[in-house]
Amino acid sequence: DVPSDAYYADAVAWAAEEEITGGITATTFGPNNGCTRGQVVTFLWRAAGSPVVNMVNPFTDVSEDAYNYQAILWAYASGITGGMTETTFAPNATCTRAQSVTFLYRAAGSPAVSSGSVFNDVAADSYYATAVKWAEANSITGGIGGGLFGSGSPCTRAQIVTFLFRYM
Repeated sequence: DVPSDAYYADAVAWAAEEEITGGITATTFGPNNGCTRGQVVTFLWRAAGSPVVNMVNPFTDVSEDAYNYQAILWAYASGITGGMTETTFAPNATCTRAQSVTFLYRAAGSPAVSSGSVFNDVAADSYYATAVKWAEANSITGGIGGGLFGSGSPCTRAQIVTFLFRYM
């Protein structure tokens, strides 16, 4: 389900080769499937070398036996996300494009950005505005077309591995 001419083909091949993600089955990637918050931070964590974090789990909805337990703790400890509330992470909630780019921006160390965004749907005072400007300035995303970033849209598996691939 990954055509060789798809914009995300190289990114998917890279993500599989680097063991950042496998498929949803042995023979399918699921490029158009929405990615969950737990999956996105797991991709970022694996790209960072899967560091182990020893800390008390602040999230009541993340169990120690979850595949993404260490990834979520790492994302929290690294300042990539604070969760949806102080005590919940919502690992199975669909991750929006705004959240995904913000996670990636924070994982990159929240670098300074001097350029403005050309996307009509990114409010200058939104929590993700600087992250979107950074992603745009670094050719990580070009938006969804028509001058839009698609902030509230679900981030697909193809989109997040492409964002990560372009960043790396």
